[in-house]
Amino acid sequence: MKPGRIISLTTDFGSKDWFVGTMKAVILGINPDAVVVDLSHELPPGDIRAGAFALAASYRFFAKGTVHVVVVDPGVGGSRRAIVVQTEGYFFVGPNNGLLSWALRDETIQSIHALENRKYSLESISQTFHGRDIFAPAAAHLTRGTPIDRLGPRLKEFTTMAWPRPRRARGSLEGEVVYVDRFGNGITNVDSTALAQVAKGSVRVIVADKWICPLVRYYAAAPPNAAAAVVGSSGFLEIAINGGSAATQFGLRVGDPVSVVPVQKT
Repeated sequence: MKPGRIISLTTDFGSKDWFVGTMKAVILGINPDAVVVDLSHELPPGDIRAGAFALAASYRFFAKGTVHVVVVDPGVGGSRRAIVVQTEGYFFVGPNNGLLSWALRDETIQSIHALENRKYSLESISQTFHGRDIFAPAAAHLTRGTPIDRLGPRLKEFTTMAWPRPRRARGSLEGEVVYVDRFGNGITNVDSTALAQVAKGSVRVIVADKWICPLVRYYAAAPPNAAAAVVGSSGFLEIAINGGSAATQFGLRVGDPVSVVPVQKT
């Protein structure tokens, strides 16, 4: 598979400063025909798990050959390496800090390379902005047809971050909140397949051992301002408030436990 023209950008840089715009300038300076798609730039600063989830939830909706550039990099300037990973369908560019691993767990890896050939980075590399100086140029060169093995030496592995798999316990399913979106919905690690194994009858969803949410098909199936558990567009169970914010109303946070408990018939 060869890269296409599309480059997706996911960062924690925000939109206030010049960081994202400068990355785009570098990309288009190398390949004016590249198509740059902003996936998100509002990830919590330094939150590698949030970046990993955002990428995992979205990358497969892009055309095959897309180059996904992801930068949440609290270790920039340190010993972590910059890498590119090629799978059967995509290319992933970013820091080797576990950020790419949640997306890559469902992909067939074809090759991994360190981005260490200075010919394909900016001439001067800062210690604080590898998104501009290393990741953006590498992605742009890929979309111009540069073979991946020219970007740097081949690696045998990349850093992984364990996916928090839900577990079965006494007939219930125990999971956790892994991401809170801008609407205040708490997205959990309980996917629709795992949920179906438990939810063969009526269930109740208990959040942080405090709040009980009915399982419904869509947000508005719950009364206004009432809590609900819904399988969202990402394919994972979400904790939501119809017309409100679960993060605000419940103080919901990443890591909060979530239990799916079958309701016993009487």
